[in-house]
Amino acid sequence: MRNMPTTDFPETSSSSPSSLRFSISSRRRDQVHTMDPTAHEPTPQEIELDSFQRKVSDRFHDLAAADSDELLSIPWLQKLLEAFLSCQEEFRLIVSNNRTTLNKPPMDKYISDFFDRSVKALDVCNAIRDGIEQIRQWQKHLEIVVSSFDGGGNRSKIINQGQFRRAKKALIELLISMLDEKESAAGTTTTTTAMPHRNRSFGRHSAHASAEHKSFVHLRSLSWSVSRSWSAARQLLAIGNNLVAPRANEITSTNGLNLAVFTMNYVLLFVMWALVAAIPCQDRGLQTHFNVSRQLLWAPPILSLHDRILEESKKRERRNACGLLKDIRDVEICARCMMNDLADSVRFPLTEEKEREIRERVDEIESVYQGIKDGLDPLEKGVREVFHRIVRSRNEGLASIDASK
Repeated sequence: MRNMPTTDFPETSSSSPSSLRFSISSRRRDQVHTMDPTAHEPTPQEIELDSFQRKVSDRFHDLAAADSDELLSIPWLQKLLEAFLSCQEEFRLIVSNNRTTLNKPPMDKYISDFFDRSVKALDVCNAIRDGIEQIRQWQKHLEIVVSSFDGGGNRSKIINQGQFRRAKKALIELLISMLDEKESAAGTTTTTTAMPHRNRSFGRHSAHASAEHKSFVHLRSLSWSVSRSWSAARQLLAIGNNLVAPRANEITSTNGLNLAVFTMNYVLLFVMWALVAAIPCQDRGLQTHFNVSRQLLWAPPILSLHDRILEESKKRERRNACGLLKDIRDVEICARCMMNDLADSVRFPLTEEKEREIRERVDEIESVYQGIKDGLDPLEKGVREVFHRIVRSRNEGLASIDASK
């Protein structure tokens, strides 16, 4: 990774962008290299904090290297969650190793604010899990379509009207459900969404919650684990509220420790924002502003990803999407194309050309279905792990800091 030139770091306590470029240890290493007689080798704390900055940068540079086909796909989201867990673990060690400093001003306020933001992120994780469950219901509709034309494993069997009707019913329910989710994501209320609220967080599922339900509307209402008035957009604004980079003199006074806390705050905010952008959830507004100096090692890849995701949301065909996840777009495209093939004007028996077209369309749907089926469980597991890791790290951090008082 290319290092930034050291000559840009000002010898001042101003909060200009370039003043945030290096950690304290970087400056002291520069002093060693210039044979400054007052310089000293970096301390273990300085090495640890510098390493954290670079590892965060490496993780997000890797994520930003994704091409347009990979960005916002299920595998990319899994990599995003892995990056968060890696950063969280590094930060957990920093908190543990610096607990005596973190219980004193000004660091006690910095770390307390971070833990408060972490709690707010838990609601986002719950909402995302519910969004994944909604996608799983769409997957089941795709499965019905595929099985309708399977012919009991005998695909050479001529397609009949009964198969048409079954597949068409599943597609209609799928498209209605996706339309309803778009309205929910936009913050509007319909008769479909005006259903009783039921809490189902990351705990054990009750027998009633796991029971089969004939109506996808009823099933959707049972999957909610945030209140009907909850807003993803407002929650993101709450997480990012008053998140300001520390000034150079503040970084110096804390030996760079407050910069590590700021970095983890920003990682938390971006990861939650990206999940909300990709996965269906209530009131998905993406208006969160990301104002951070590009001089920080990890800022360019995060800001680049933010810009790319925002541009994706502004595309005409994505403007009213219930989620920017690539697989959701594939589901909707396949479903609409298949509906055109199953138009009422189709006459039976089918011509060979028409049957071939339908078989090809079913193959496309099966490919999308298989990708979602293989990816959703690991993705949900990743979100669940993020939830539990946030809770565990917060509890451990608070206990560790309290014990050092």
